[in-house]
Amino acid sequence: MLQTAQRTAKSKTKKAASAPSHKTGADKAAPPHDRFLEAFRWMLLTRTLEEKLVSLYRGGLITGGVYIGKGQEAVSVACGLFLQKGDIFAPLIRDQAGRSAFGEPLLDVTRTYLGSRLGPMRGRDGNIHRGHPRNNELAMVSHLGAMISVTVGTLMAKRLKGDKNFVGLACIGEGGMQTGSFHEGMNLAAVEQVPLVVVATNNHYAYSTPNDREFACRDLVDRAIGYGFEGYSLDGTDLGACLDVIGSAGRPPQLVVASVLRLSGHGEHDDASYVPEEVKRQPFARDCLKVAEQTIVDLNLVDAETLGKWRKDAIAQVEEAIAAAQQEPAPEGDKEDWCALSNRGLADQPESPE
Repeated sequence: MLQTAQRTAKSKTKKAASAPSHKTGADKAAPPHDRFLEAFRWMLLTRTLEEKLVSLYRGGLITGGVYIGKGQEAVSVACGLFLQKGDIFAPLIRDQAGRSAFGEPLLDVTRTYLGSRLGPMRGRDGNIHRGHPRNNELAMVSHLGAMISVTVGTLMAKRLKGDKNFVGLACIGEGGMQTGSFHEGMNLAAVEQVPLVVVATNNHYAYSTPNDREFACRDLVDRAIGYGFEGYSLDGTDLGACLDVIGSAGRPPQLVVASVLRLSGHGEHDDASYVPEEVKRQPFARDCLKVAEQTIVDLNLVDAETLGKWRKDAIAQVEEAIAAAQQEPAPEGDKEDWCALSNRGLADQPESPE
């Protein structure tokens, strides 16, 4: 069930080094099978939620875009489960599974998509920029490569405050890896030796741009040695491999590259007609949720009745959160001060020191 990491940042292949100095989620979690099942349930909840959001979007009930993580849930959930209280998480638009596993309330998700004034964005921004600074979940910016530098800065700030035993994990797609801000952030992280884990998901298409028009190296993980990072590559459709590698790779800074195929368009406005059928038949195009469920069946981890109960429970949670958000008030311009989110108007603003 678990796949060994491919170490490529050094000239010789080695076993993964010891885990980061703080105790990881993988260390403190239940045995691997229990951890696998927990991760699967977060994946199932995410898939159920995002399918519902797509339905609402197509029905005209969601303003803006909907960008789902279908096919990427195994990578994402491993990120969220790896981190603990005090760690920094910088998820992107396809990381709902990781957000949920990290502790983001389902109601905050539906409130944001449906424009509730009670949500973390107070109904006044798009649905992908939300974050929870108080809980160390950074709010993403649309210039995705820039989030590496934001995460590095946050980690340096914690270090300067005297905090200890923490890591930061930043998610990125292979398209975002080609930006100048990404390279600057990686270089700074290595020079300052901050405890940063960068998990890159190679979706094989940056919007409609295929890999061979994005980069020329054999594998993106080969860049790790140039940055001064440890490097690991894995099959992003294999939940066991994702949990094993992301949760127990070597000391940061490290770069983990997961190979998958985005199983939807860039957003729900995009039909992904540019993806050839032969690409969809490649091993990296497997549906990670189906692969994980088949593993559960093959290993007889739970019975069919339990799996069915979990599906019904996920549907009930999503329907409850949608219904609650739909009943809440929308933003009203004459009652808003519209100050910047970084100031007093941020619903999730950290408490002032006494």
